[in-house]
Amino acid sequence: MLRKLIHPVLFFPLFLFINSQKAVLSGSNNNIEAILEENETQIFLNYSEIKNITLKNNQELKALENLVDSSTFTLSSKIAKRYPSLDLQASGFPKYVSGKNYNSTSSTTKTSQFSANPSLNIRLDLIDPLRGSEIQIAKNNYAIARNNYEIKKKDLIQEAKSRYHKLQKSYQDIKNKKSSLDLSVTSLKDAKSKFDAGIGTKFEVLEANAQLSRDRQTLNEKKIQNQINKIALKEILNINGDFDINKKQKLIGFWNHKLNKNINEGLLKSLSLKNITLQKAIKENQAKNYLNTYKPNVYISNVLTTSFSKGDSLAVQIDSGKSGSAYTNTVSLNFGWNIFDGGQNKNLYKSSIADAQSEDYSYRNLENVIKSKISKAYLNLKLNEEKIISSLEEISSTEESLRLARLRYEVGISTLKDVLVRQKELSNANSKNIDAIYNYNLNLDELERLTYLEISNICDESNGFINNDIKSICNI
Repeated sequence: MLRKLIHPVLFFPLFLFINSQKAVLSGSNNNIEAILEENETQIFLNYSEIKNITLKNNQELKALENLVDSSTFTLSSKIAKRYPSLDLQASGFPKYVSGKNYNSTSSTTKTSQFSANPSLNIRLDLIDPLRGSEIQIAKNNYAIARNNYEIKKKDLIQEAKSRYHKLQKSYQDIKNKKSSLDLSVTSLKDAKSKFDAGIGTKFEVLEANAQLSRDRQTLNEKKIQNQINKIALKEILNINGDFDINKKQKLIGFWNHKLNKNINEGLLKSLSLKNITLQKAIKENQAKNYLNTYKPNVYISNVLTTSFSKGDSLAVQIDSGKSGSAYTNTVSLNFGWNIFDGGQNKNLYKSSIADAQSEDYSYRNLENVIKSKISKAYLNLKLNEEKIISSLEEISSTEESLRLARLRYEVGISTLKDVLVRQKELSNANSKNIDAIYNYNLNLDELERLTYLEISNICDESNGFINNDIKSICNI
């Protein structure tokens, strides 16, 4: 009856639009498939290998390793000030002097002589007011460089794991959208069959076709996003060639640590907090150095001076065979003392002390930031635990709702619209579950990074009712 009331001409523009969209999507789908199949899989990448591959291949970490080496050499150079220094100097080695000295009242003299005058100087600083502070500053800078390396290493490993989870999630998104596409194909077949039998409407066919076009477009978007995620993981791991991963999404572990323990361990082991403490110590030692410049510097020196000559100097007749040598050795205790500089170093001391005190505020601020991050990650983990459980229940319910809706449609007591709505609800429920597992794993990696505690492979019974109860995360 409805088909007689609605003139088919009214659906002609919509019909043309759907068919054109179908043709475009079909062509673009073929192009996308061709692009995605260009590379052949060469290696299989496990989640457990992420850490080792990151440490081995990441170029940013290699650059930080060189900075650690640089600070090591700087420290060694400062420690070397404790040992004596040895200097060798030689002005003209050898030196040749020739000339003539004319005087109207005396005989003219000549010079033609080779000479060498090496000097050896040994110095040992007995008291160097700046040496101790400079060595301590170098040690602190070395510790900061090592901490920065460890911080970057953990950040990169966490980021690589995050990209792995994201790539795994995109595979599940593709699988979910393929399932939706298959359901849309079935719905279109059912709508066409009913229309051909005279018990359906053209509107239902067009509606099913439109849903199929939307699902194809969404699937193509997910495939492109999958390749983008793959490139991002490949970039951070610095992998040459193509690779594949385990596409099945699962929980990477369980978190059995209470919130208070998370916060306490995070604050105790935070390398960023340790770096602030080291920065404060550096500025305090710099301040100490400004005052130490007013203290005397005491050192022992031993200077050995020698001279060798061959030839004659200032002689009437040059004797080329004449030679001579001499040496002197001087041992002395010396000191230098900067008594007054107009207050310059005293003001620099006050400036460094003020800088050191400012680190206390930075420390307390970072403490609050770390506490906040740990608390948010922990609470989000618990929230995603609930989302995983609730999404599984939602999937089970929507699957049954879709089955019943399709049966009702087949016997003619429901509409295709109801089927498509249930179909979309099932797709959304699967997406919620995929997102919840993805975010749960991210929260685990974040908590491990912030607290330096380990993810457990065993679920703590206190997390829920384990015995045959799907409402516990331990049974997922």
